[in-house]
Parts: sequence; structure tokens; C-alpha cells
Amino acid sequence: MAEGEVLVDFVMNPDSELDERSQQILNMEKLWWKYAGAKEQAITKQFSMSPTNYYQLLNQLIETDAALAYDPMLVKRLRRARSTKRRVSGNSAAGR
Repeated sequence: MAEGEVLVDFVMNPDSELDERSQQILNMEKLWWKYAGAKEQAITKQFSMSPTNYYQLLNQLIETDAALAYDPMLVKRLRRARSTKRRVSGNSAAGR
């Protein structure tokens, strides 16, 4: 792999209700720390989309039953992290 190369071949589950891109997004969330470079750079290279668009898709995806069935531990962790961020953001906004 060349320096700065990020593209990753994720293992797909053909029995999943999720499409290939949705599976790749969840796999990226599970494995992104293993690859060199910033996560945002990896997202742009891997999915040809902005990190903002990626996170919007991710937030929609983790609300689905299919995502929960695909990787329950990951989806629950991502939901908790999102909930915590919202609580912290809400508290800091209230303190202004």
C-alpha cells in the first residue's frame, strides 16, 4: 500500500439486510483506527463523500434494525456516543 493510501477492502456479509455501502460504513467505524491518516481523510478517500455527509448517513444508519442486527455492539456504542455528545452539547448551550 502506498503512503497515504487509505482504501480498504472490507469483508461484506451477503446475508445482511444492509447494502454494501452501509456495511462498509459500519466496518469503517469499527476499524478506522487501524489505518494511517486522519479519519476524515479516510472517509473522503474510501467513500468519495464529505465527512459531514458520511456522519449524516451514519446517524441515519445506526437507527435501523438492520444495522443493529449487523453489529449490535458497534451500533449500541455509536448510539451511546451520540447520546453523550448531544447531552454535553445541550448542557454547554444552556450555560451560555
